[in-house]
Amino acid sequence: MTQKNAGVRPAFVSRPEDPMRSIWKGHIRFLLVAIPIRVYNALEASERIQFNQLHRDDFGPIGYDKRCKKCGEIVTNDQITKGYQYEPDRYAIVEPEEIAKIKIKTTRAVDILGFVESSEVAPMFFDSPYYIGPDGPVAEKPFALLRQVLKDTGKIGLAKVVLRDREDLVAVFPHDDGIVLQKLRYPAEVRKVEDVPEIDAAPKIDKKELALATSLVEQMITTFADIDTVDHYHEALRKLIDSKIKGKKVTEFEKYEEPPRMDIMTALKKSLQASSRKPMVKAAPTASKKKAALTLVKSKAAPAKKRKVG
Repeated sequence: MTQKNAGVRPAFVSRPEDPMRSIWKGHIRFLLVAIPIRVYNALEASERIQFNQLHRDDFGPIGYDKRCKKCGEIVTNDQITKGYQYEPDRYAIVEPEEIAKIKIKTTRAVDILGFVESSEVAPMFFDSPYYIGPDGPVAEKPFALLRQVLKDTGKIGLAKVVLRDREDLVAVFPHDDGIVLQKLRYPAEVRKVEDVPEIDAAPKIDKKELALATSLVEQMITTFADIDTVDHYHEALRKLIDSKIKGKKVTEFEKYEEPPRMDIMTALKKSLQASSRKPMVKAAPTASKKKAALTLVKSKAAPAKKRKVG
C-alpha cells in the first residue's frame, strides 16, 4: 500500500550518488606538524531502511509530541502506522504485522561461514564488540580449542547470528584469554574511500621531507599503554556534575589553541628538535604531587622612623 497514489514507481529507487560532504574541518597534528584536513562520514545512511510514524487518517508525519504535522491532532498509538518515505511526501505504508512476518528465524547459533585473513576485514566495517565466554564446564575445552586454533592460524571467523530481530554479520577472533564477537557493518553500509574528494591527488614527495617525517615518527614510537587514553570530556563533565551537586558554580573553560603556521620542512625540523619527550603520554606518578594554588601573604609593615626631638 502506498500513500498519495504512488502509481507504478517502486518503493526502492536508484538514487544518484551525492558527493561526500565534510562534517568537520581541522588538523592532524603531531608536535609542530599540522596538516589541514576535512572529516567525512564513512557510513552510507541511504542504505538503511528507516520508517516514519504516520497518522492513519491522513498519513501526516507524527512529531515528538505525538501531534500530526498535517492536521495538528494529538494521536494515540493505535492511530499511528509506519511508512517508508521513497519520495518527498510519498510513503509506502507498512503495518507492524507485515514486519513481524519477515523477522529472521533465530537458531540461537553463531554460524561460522568461513575463515579469512584479518587484513581482509577493514577497520571501518567494525561496529559493536561483544565478548564470548564458555557456557559451563562442559564448554571449557572446546572453547579453549577454538581460541587456540584462531591464535595459531591468525585467521578470523566470519559468521551470521540473530542477536535481536535482524541477522548480523560478525567476526570471531581471539583476544587474550577470551574470544571477541565483533559485529560488522554490511559492505553496502560503508562508503568507498575512493569517493573522498581530492584523495587521488598525487603530489611529488620530497625525499628530504620524507626522511625527516620518518625520523619524527620513529622518535615518537611508544606503546598503547603509555598513551593518554583518558576521556577528558567525561572527566570534566563528571567534575561539573559533582560541583553542581555541591552547589558550586563552574566557569572554567579551555581556549582553542591555533596550530602554528609554518612550511612542512620547518615544522619537521622544529618537531625533531622538540621530540626528546613523547607526546600524549601518561605522566609518571609522583609521591608528592601538589596542585598549584594562590596564596595570600600579608606584607610586612615598614619599621617606624624615630622622630627627632628638639
